[in-house]
Amino acid sequence: MDATRLLLIEDDVQMAELLGRFLRQEGMAVEHVTRPSRAMKALEAAPYDLVVLDLSLPEMDGLMLCRKIREHSDVPIIISSARTDLDDKLTGLENGADDYLPKPYDPRELMARIKTVLRRRGRSETEAEETQSRFRIDEEATLIYFDGEPLRLTLAEYEILKLMLKHPNRTISRADIANSIESHRFDSGVESINILVGRIRKKLDPEHFDTFIQTVRGIGYRFDEH
Repeated sequence: MDATRLLLIEDDVQMAELLGRFLRQEGMAVEHVTRPSRAMKALEAAPYDLVVLDLSLPEMDGLMLCRKIREHSDVPIIISSARTDLDDKLTGLENGADDYLPKPYDPRELMARIKTVLRRRGRSETEAEETQSRFRIDEEATLIYFDGEPLRLTLAEYEILKLMLKHPNRTISRADIANSIESHRFDSGVESINILVGRIRKKLDPEHFDTFIQTVRGIGYRFDEH
């Protein structure tokens, strides 16, 4: 499993070093920045699983930074601040923070808050996916469920449909599809992919052939559940 990627926005370098050392020992990948401008660049450049945000920062107040982050990302945010005023706490939560931890605190408490926020976020995302989607992937059992019923798929069909489900509304080339299927090696390339996609289409909706999988002429396919 990949390490949790955490962005620590903290201008107190000594405290940041202490927290960073502890969190890395807990198996997290920590990047530290001291300025809001660098934080925004870091968030634009790479995905993070969580942000720990101080409020008293140069260039911009942390509450304003929290609001700016929330305009572009739904990454979980824990505010870590010596400002214990109730108005700051309420404003932080109203601006999109997931939790507010007043300083000083033991790093173990921060770790506990991180685990809680990530667990809560993961649970809500799973519930949202299950609520909105007619499809569910069970990777352990190598099954895909459609409207609650398991589809009868060959391993190659399973791998193709799983790839499409994980990249909805994105055109995927036939070459990318072929390269992603580890269970099968294609000698005829494009024709083999077309045959397998045709089988998947029939299993999803035998009456309306392209309900979910649309052909993108000259490139490949796009999956659209809606």
